[in-house]
Amino acid sequence: MKLGMIDYGRGNLRSVMNACRALGHEPQIVTKRADFEELTHIIFPGQGAFGDCMESLARLDLIDPLRQWIEEDRPYLGICVGFQLLFCSSEESPGVAGLGVISGDCKRFISSNVKIPHMGWNNVQLSNSQSRYWQELTEDPYFYFVHSFYPIAENESDVAATCHYGDERFCAAIERGNLLATQFHPEKSQHRGLQLLENFLEA
Repeated sequence: MKLGMIDYGRGNLRSVMNACRALGHEPQIVTKRADFEELTHIIFPGQGAFGDCMESLARLDLIDPLRQWIEEDRPYLGICVGFQLLFCSSEESPGVAGLGVISGDCKRFISSNVKIPHMGWNNVQLSNSQSRYWQELTEDPYFYFVHSFYPIAENESDVAATCHYGDERFCAAIERGNLLATQFHPEKSQHRGLQLLENFLEA
């Protein structure tokens, strides 16, 4: 295994890298197209605004390599913004196109009876608890969230987990072949998050 970690200059890499190291893997920082060579797995940790992140990826010439990686069904884990950027667009940054590898768009929470952002622990409902990525986890595991926007996937078969917040039920994770992406932060979710990371790395 040769694990790559996308660094677009805005993400919180340290906690994700430390989680991978705790599992015995040393990530290689990816900041340019050539860094994709010889990698077997990619993690895209997310933090920041949708539009700013896409601008950074464009500046670093990472958009086409990322799309190609995903279209070739190579192992990819997207976290938070690394999840949302897979979709076509976001209300957070009108007019900015995402990677568009998953059909759907990102919306802002509109429930009036909850605090925005959605921050803290919440449980998710798994579409298929027998999936290789969710092994050794409870039926409705708790994970740590920090976000104000969430994607609506057009293809229900892509949805691996959902979550309720206020009046809204949103897509908390997607799974398609060797692609896994989560709105929550596995690296901040203690032993359940480490188990999910290990499942991805060892799948």
